[in-house]
Amino acid sequence: MKRIIIAVLVFSLIFNCLQAQDKSYYTTKSSKAIKAIEKAMHFHDNHQESEAKEELIKAIKADPNFIEAHLILAEVNVDLQEYNEAIEEYKKAITINPDFEPRAFYGLAKTQMRIGNYEEAKGNLLTFIQTPKISKVLKENAQGFLDNCDFAIWAVKHPVPFKPVDLGDSINTKYDEYFPSITADDNTIYFTRQIPRESADPNMEHTFNEDIYVSEKQDGIWGKALNIGPPINTPRNEGAVCISADGQTMLFVGCDREDGYGSCDIYISKKFGNNWAKPVNIGPPINTKWGESQPSISPDGKTIYFISDRPGGIGGYDIWKSTIQADGRWGNAVNMGPKINTPKNEGAPFIHSDNQTLYFVSKGHVGMGGYDIFVSRLDAKGEWSEPVNLGYPINSADDETSIIVDAKGTTAYISSDRKDSRGGLDIYSFELYPDARPYKVSYVKGKVFDKETNKPLEVHFELLDVASSKIIMEAYSNKISGDFLVCLPAGKEYALHASKDGYLFYSESFDLKSTTNKIDSVKMNVPMQPIKIGERVILKNIFFETNKYDLKDESKAELQKLISFLTTNKSIHIEISGHTDNVGGKELNQILSENRAKSVYNFIIAGGIDASRMSYKGYGDTQPIVPNDSDEHRAMNRRTEFKIVQ
Repeated sequence: MKRIIIAVLVFSLIFNCLQAQDKSYYTTKSSKAIKAIEKAMHFHDNHQESEAKEELIKAIKADPNFIEAHLILAEVNVDLQEYNEAIEEYKKAITINPDFEPRAFYGLAKTQMRIGNYEEAKGNLLTFIQTPKISKVLKENAQGFLDNCDFAIWAVKHPVPFKPVDLGDSINTKYDEYFPSITADDNTIYFTRQIPRESADPNMEHTFNEDIYVSEKQDGIWGKALNIGPPINTPRNEGAVCISADGQTMLFVGCDREDGYGSCDIYISKKFGNNWAKPVNIGPPINTKWGESQPSISPDGKTIYFISDRPGGIGGYDIWKSTIQADGRWGNAVNMGPKINTPKNEGAPFIHSDNQTLYFVSKGHVGMGGYDIFVSRLDAKGEWSEPVNLGYPINSADDETSIIVDAKGTTAYISSDRKDSRGGLDIYSFELYPDARPYKVSYVKGKVFDKETNKPLEVHFELLDVASSKIIMEAYSNKISGDFLVCLPAGKEYALHASKDGYLFYSESFDLKSTTNKIDSVKMNVPMQPIKIGERVILKNIFFETNKYDLKDESKAELQKLISFLTTNKSIHIEISGHTDNVGGKELNQILSENRAKSVYNFIIAGGIDASRMSYKGYGDTQPIVPNDSDEHRAMNRRTEFKIVQ
C-alpha cells in the first residue's frame, strides 16, 4: 500500500551467467578480483546489497578493468538507489569496452532517467536501439523509454504551475504520511501513516505498521492528527483510505485479516455520530484471492474504483470498477479498458466529486518515467477521454504515488519525499492549474431535525437533475447527529428532496446552470415536520411559464415525489394551492393561481391518486410569505403548496 520504488535490474542474467561460467571466461585474470565478485554474488542472492557493494569495490580495486564488476556494481547501486554512482559504473564499463555488453547503454539510460537527465538518456537509448540482435521485448521497452524522454524534455521546457505547501507539523512527521482523502467541505482529512511497531510480533514480517489517522480543520488550520483507533485500525496494516464526500462512509484497505479473501482486501465502515461502525469486508466480486487496494468511491456512492492484479486485466495492476446493483449488492468488477490501463501498472484512482473526472497514476502512459499522474474525463457518450499527463514539475523523474482534488477543484493534495520533508513521505497541497481541474462542484451541508422536538433525524436525500428527472445522488443524514452533505455538480438545475416515514417531505431547488449562480456551498438546516392536519409544504420545484399555467417538464420530478408521498400515506387528504406575487391585476392573478393549482391537481390524479383525496384552490396574491418588495421576494411568493386537511 505504500509507494514502492522498483529498481530495474538490467543485468540480473549476468549473475546467473557468472555463477555458471568457467572462471577463465572472466575479463580479469586476478584471482583476488574473481574471489571478491563471487562473494558479492552470494551477498546479492541474499539481498545484502551493501555487503555486495563492498566486495565489488574490492574486485575493481584488484583489477580496474574488470568489466563484469563495474556492471554488477552499477546494478547494486541502482538497488541501493545510489543513482549517480550507478551511472559512473555504467560509464566505466562502456569506456573499457562498449561492445562487451550493449545492455549497458540501456541500463545507463534508465538510471539517467531516474535523476532527470533525459537528454543523455535519449542518446544512450538510441545507441542501444541501433544495436543488432537485441531482443524484441527490450527494443520495445527502450522505445517506450525513448518516448518518455521526448515527452520529459518537452515538459521540462514547458513547466506547469506548481507550488507545494507542506501541511504542517500537525499532520507530517518523521514517518511516512501518504494516501490522503478529504471531505467535500475541506474540513476533515484522513491519511495513512507508517509507524514502528510497538512490540515484536512473530507473525508479522515487517517492523513498521500502517494505520489511518484523521485531522480536523480549526480556524483554517489543520489540528493535530489522531489515530482513529479501533474498530478501523488493528495490529495489522490499514491504509489507502477513501472517505465519501459527506464524510459518512469510509473505504480502506486491510491486510492479513481473518475475514480476508486475499492478502489485502477492501473494507467499508459507516459513521454513527462521531464513531465508526465495525468495518465489513466488502466481499466478492470486488475482493478476490488476488490483491485489491486503493479504493475510491463516486460521490453518488454507487461506483467503486480500485486496483487489482486479478486475471483478465491488461497489465500487472489495473484500475477496475464495480457499480452497485438494484438489489444493493456490488456488481461484477469491470476493467477500465485500454484507454486507462496499459500493459504496465496503474494505481491510485481518484474519482472527483463531479463524478466525471478521474485522476490516477500510471507507469505505462507516456510520462517522465516511473509513475506519473494523469487525468481523464467522462464525455457526453459516457466514454473516458485519452489520459493527459499533469506535466512537470507535478510529475518528475521520481514516482508520483497519488493525487486527490478538493470539491471546489482548485486545491490538490499529494504525498512526496521532497528534500524539505520531515522524513520520508509527507503530504502537501498546491493550487491546481486550470486546465487540470475537474468540473466545478458545490455542496449543500446542514443538519436535519424534527421541527417540533429538535431531535436529529436520519432521513433519505435525493438529488435530481430537474431537466431529466434523473436521480443524480442519494444519501442519508447521520443517524445520531443529523448531519448531511450533498454535492452539486455545476451546470444543472437540481431538486433536493428529503423524506422520512411519518414526516412531510422537504423540497429545495438549486439552479447552477448560469455562471452567475455557481455557488461554492450552501449551509442550511432541514426541519422535518411530522404529518399533521394544517401543515403545509411549499413545492419548490414546480415550474410554469410566465403568466401561464401549463406545467413545464421540469416539474415532473417534484410531482412524482408528491404522488409517492400520497401513495405511501393513503389516509391523507390535501389541498393544493396556487399563489402569485402582486404584479398585475388581482382578478387575473386569482385566475392564474387557481389554474396553476388545477394543473397540479390533474397531474396527481393522472398519477393514480384518487380525486376524492384532493382539492385545489387559487389564492392570488392574498397570502404572501414575504413582502413583495424585491424580485427575489416576489419569486418566493409565486409558489405552489399543499396542505394536509385530513
